[in-house]
Amino acid sequence: MTETQPSALAFEATIFQEIRAAARITIADPRFAARAARLLLQQRRAAHVRARHEATGLHVPPFVIYSITDRCNLDCEGCYDKLLHRHDRPELPDENVRRILGEMRDLGVSVMLLAGGEPLLRESLLDFTADFPEILFLLFTNGSLIDAAVIERLRDQRHVVPVLSIEGDETLTDRRRGRGTYDHVMAAMTRLRKRRVFFGTSTTLTSENYDLHLDPSHLRDLIGRGCRLFYSINYVPVQPGTEHLQLRPEQVHDLERRLAGFRTSLPAIFIAFPHDEIALGGCLAAGRGFLHINAYGDVEPCPFSPYSDTNLTDMSFGDALASPLLQKILRSGVVLDETDGQCALWKKRDWVCRLLEEGGDGEALRASPDSMSAEGGDGEALRASPDSMSAEGGDGEALRASPDSMSAEGGEGETRSVPPSPMFAEGREGEAQGSSPDPRFTERG
Repeated sequence: MTETQPSALAFEATIFQEIRAAARITIADPRFAARAARLLLQQRRAAHVRARHEATGLHVPPFVIYSITDRCNLDCEGCYDKLLHRHDRPELPDENVRRILGEMRDLGVSVMLLAGGEPLLRESLLDFTADFPEILFLLFTNGSLIDAAVIERLRDQRHVVPVLSIEGDETLTDRRRGRGTYDHVMAAMTRLRKRRVFFGTSTTLTSENYDLHLDPSHLRDLIGRGCRLFYSINYVPVQPGTEHLQLRPEQVHDLERRLAGFRTSLPAIFIAFPHDEIALGGCLAAGRGFLHINAYGDVEPCPFSPYSDTNLTDMSFGDALASPLLQKILRSGVVLDETDGQCALWKKRDWVCRLLEEGGDGEALRASPDSMSAEGGDGEALRASPDSMSAEGGDGEALRASPDSMSAEGGEGETRSVPPSPMFAEGREGEAQGSSPDPRFTERG
């Protein structure tokens, strides 16, 4: 048994448990119950495929997070994708996406979280998912593009579960995501419920919305609107100066107790990151339980550890699993502790950056965006996406970077000034600044 297998097996067991729970709470809908039974069968088949590969020394994670586009029609404060993942490279073309999905399915990947940007801005998205019914797709969306046509396609694809982003009530949601967003999400819920589509919500959990998000009356209201799945994802301060929005220690300890109670008292599924990883032995990133693929095909440990030495444009998914960076993280023996409720790889981003710089066989590595300084080896500059801090190339050679949230220093000590991202910046009265006021969801390419 490899080092990664115990946690992977526990993670697989959790996947089975959640699908069974979904079947129980939707027992009144025979159509969904039948689909849940098929999903369980497909998950078992995929687990057998992964086990066969494990026996040959290839560890395949059951779960992949795929940020299928970096485009979004909102401008949310605190968006990690906006700060960490966007630059001027082209997104993977459709033929590459289809190839990669096929390779993942054939290797036994059985669950995929589709993220962005806004995934539904990828026009071919529901064509992709229709062609891979063996994979359970969790579609994380802001809800603004869920119209009647999308809902009819979702009704025909019961293996695709829309998960709508919401920050709590109207005030909190619109403050972060833009005026009118809350109403759009509520309208989408009404349409989904009417057409009997299983859906959930996702909330970025902060010290400010913690009490409201976990208020039983708030949860019951959403359940009454048809929501049967709740994702709680702890805020990660990708923008310096927003550390106060992380959960306080007492909230971290209280969250586990509250979720345990909800799981037995409310007819819904409750999933929390990173809290649920703790019970499985800690951080599951870097392929231990999951990994991340960005819109440009870079394979990364997780969305909050945007470093990469492999790209799926010119490499198969199976070969990418042997990434030196991923293997170094998995075999390092470093304890990726998340018991404080914070992302372990974000806390150790300087360590991950050093692993990336070391490379393999003296070859310079491609780097995804960095939140810290990055030095190339042997005088070759790393290729980087937007940074939130300065980045230096090796031997004075400047990195190629997209706009940063701070200044970036190139070779010869020349400084390039770039505008700061507002993220969760607060005004004097505590009101967040910089949120999009446009309720029309104008696309931002």
